[in-house]
Amino acid sequence: MTDGDLVPRLPDHAVETITAFLRSHCLYHGNEGAVLGLSGGVDSALVARLARDALGAEKILGISMPDTAYPRDLARETDQYAHALGIEYRTVGIEKIESAYRTTLPDVKDRVTVGNTKARIRMTVLYALARDRRRVVLGTGNKSELLLGYFTKHGDGGVDLLPIGDLYKTEVWELSAQLNLPRAVRERAPSAGLWEGQTDEEELGLAYRELDRILYGLERGLAEEEIAARTRQPIERVRQYAQRVVAYRHKRRSAPIPKIGARTVGVDWDP
Repeated sequence: MTDGDLVPRLPDHAVETITAFLRSHCLYHGNEGAVLGLSGGVDSALVARLARDALGAEKILGISMPDTAYPRDLARETDQYAHALGIEYRTVGIEKIESAYRTTLPDVKDRVTVGNTKARIRMTVLYALARDRRRVVLGTGNKSELLLGYFTKHGDGGVDLLPIGDLYKTEVWELSAQLNLPRAVRERAPSAGLWEGQTDEEELGLAYRELDRILYGLERGLAEEEIAARTRQPIERVRQYAQRVVAYRHKRRSAPIPKIGARTVGVDWDP
């Protein structure tokens, strides 16, 4: 094995698998389509495209949920992208809701806490509109974010389906290029948009192209020392991200329940 093979490679069957997944979950059991948030980033743009192709434009509702810091140019670009896809599109500003939270809890000023509140407001909007239309909520989280816990619990992590949840960020970029998504979307610095100037890679401390190699090594069960050698990353850094994957697993699981009865929901009873 060489250093070069420790890189996630987009499987040939990815689009086919995601298409079948979306059709099986979004058009059965009374469901009539899907709703998703459009942020202007590559993840949401890719999910919107995949959902449109799988289900048909008439069954997709894309929602932009800007706050006061959301750039107007990005809003126009997102609007243009949704119209190019041919899907239904709606803008729901969250400024007033966010302001109400700040007024109600004036002592809550921590930047991350306030940012998480924005994410939870947005998810509340998505579910309100999804229920009204008998649709499911599509999340836009990718595998890198899920493993690193880089999402808001009960915010962008609180969804019905995660169509690209088994694609690393680098695979998201690869598939977006294959599908010819707009260059501006593909090349924009990844950001959760929780505060002005925020970027994923600055917060995570390493570029996704390097992070994904570490995570891919962990997925393949390689020892941390081997991952460090093959990625040319310090062993301390590899251990840091390996520990983070474990530390944030609570975000990827349902709330724990103490075992008391004969059968317990989520433990040994899934009716």
